[in-house]
Amino acid sequence: VKFVHTVAAGYVTGSMFVLGISAFYLLKHQDVAFARRSFRIASGFGLAAILSVIVLGDESGYTVGEVQRAKLAAIEAEWETQTAPASFTLIGLPNEDTHKTDYAIKIPYLLGLIATRSIDEQIDGLDVIAERKRHRIENGMIAYENLQILREDKDNAIAKGIFEKHKADLGHGLLLKKYTENVVDATPAQIDLAVHDAIPKVAPMFWTFRGMVFCGVMMLFIFAASFYFNMKRDAHNQRWLLKMAFWGIPLPWIASELGWIVAEYGRQPWTIANILPTHLSTSSLSSDQLYSSIGGFVVMYTALLVIELFLMVKYIRLGASSLHTGNYHFEKQGGVHVGL
Repeated sequence: VKFVHTVAAGYVTGSMFVLGISAFYLLKHQDVAFARRSFRIASGFGLAAILSVIVLGDESGYTVGEVQRAKLAAIEAEWETQTAPASFTLIGLPNEDTHKTDYAIKIPYLLGLIATRSIDEQIDGLDVIAERKRHRIENGMIAYENLQILREDKDNAIAKGIFEKHKADLGHGLLLKKYTENVVDATPAQIDLAVHDAIPKVAPMFWTFRGMVFCGVMMLFIFAASFYFNMKRDAHNQRWLLKMAFWGIPLPWIASELGWIVAEYGRQPWTIANILPTHLSTSSLSSDQLYSSIGGFVVMYTALLVIELFLMVKYIRLGASSLHTGNYHFEKQGGVHVGL
């Protein structure tokens, strides 16, 4: 689901770009016939694409509710388990210290319907999830202890039986490696720290998700309004809409980046869910090696960005005249102008 959600987001990005640049030409009264056609195509295709993104995003959220409950609870700031169906927090200020969402504005029943497709299934709050994580960490300690025994004596039937019983929680036991090398003898304080690590921070998840949704709603409005006025053959006269379309060009990029933050930050502390903690999957490179390689990438991609922006702005301003057909704005003025 996430793959097709991402593919559809790419279609939205392309549609928004074409729509915005077409709006720019219409505002400038440059190659109006050409711009009206491209605006019409982008609005129709973009509307279909953004609706696909929303539907697939909803399905992705349902999947998250089934397999990544901690992520869902963090996204929705579900500190405590609500009576089903849970209400949806539209906006608020998540407080990590008090485990409350201050000034919350909620829509009754909505979260339960979206996340569970039912009115009687509960959504686990972070309080329940944290206790479940604690139990898995303690089981992981048992699995780790017996794994060490099996490394010394692979034929030990008792250790093998205990390990098989608890092996699914071994990854949670490895969360303790961040605080102690001796996992078996971890203190209650160290277990508390591991439990804390097993839950994503709420505020970043809460705000990035809502930022992504806000961008999506804005794009839906722009595409829907553009499609509506195109059907009335009056889109080129709606200057407010053309300005929204032009200034809305960055929206899909912002939404995509926020979406990846939700996806990648929300799966922490895991590189491989419930198996390999992130802190154990880091490379052996030194900080100097990392800084030099990252610095090289930054320089290279910044140079490519500057070149790309230069060329994009150049040909956007030139418009359809770059096709050299002799039919467009700058060509009719006595030659194609290629400068900025």
